[in-house]
Amino acid sequence: MELILKKDVENLGFKDDMVVVKHGYGRNFLIPQGFAALATPSAKKVLAETLKQRAYKEQKNIDEAKKQAAKLNGLELKLTAKAGGGDKMFGSITNGDLSEALAKEGVELDKKYITIAGGNIKRLGRYEATLRFHRAVITSFGFDVIAQA
Repeated sequence: MELILKKDVENLGFKDDMVVVKHGYGRNFLIPQGFAALATPSAKKVLAETLKQRAYKEQKNIDEAKKQAAKLNGLELKLTAKAGGGDKMFGSITNGDLSEALAKEGVELDKKYITIAGGNIKRLGRYEATLRFHRAVITSFGFDVIAQA
């Protein structure tokens, strides 16, 4: 079943992408939830025209996203957390915590666009996160989790 996405769908695609999914997934979930519409020939023509008009605006967005990503170069981020014996923490560090720490450094990014490998962090050490500023601008960012003094 060929569909045109109306919204970003995780692990499937971004808004205005054409995707092929199984009939049940499209008919029972994507279309009723308003995430997608059928890719009829007329809908494909409308999509092509919309994408053509949006190309210029999109380039501005990509340039802005690249500027935000460039702010990360040379940035050493250290998150502090209470820790017990060894390197085990009380609680955890999530993508929301990383989003707040980046905002303090001048890099605004919503937590839903941050992916930490392995999910929540429960131990001290060095970690990598994937930051998506735009569908075309995805960067990897390393940061440290240290014990609170």
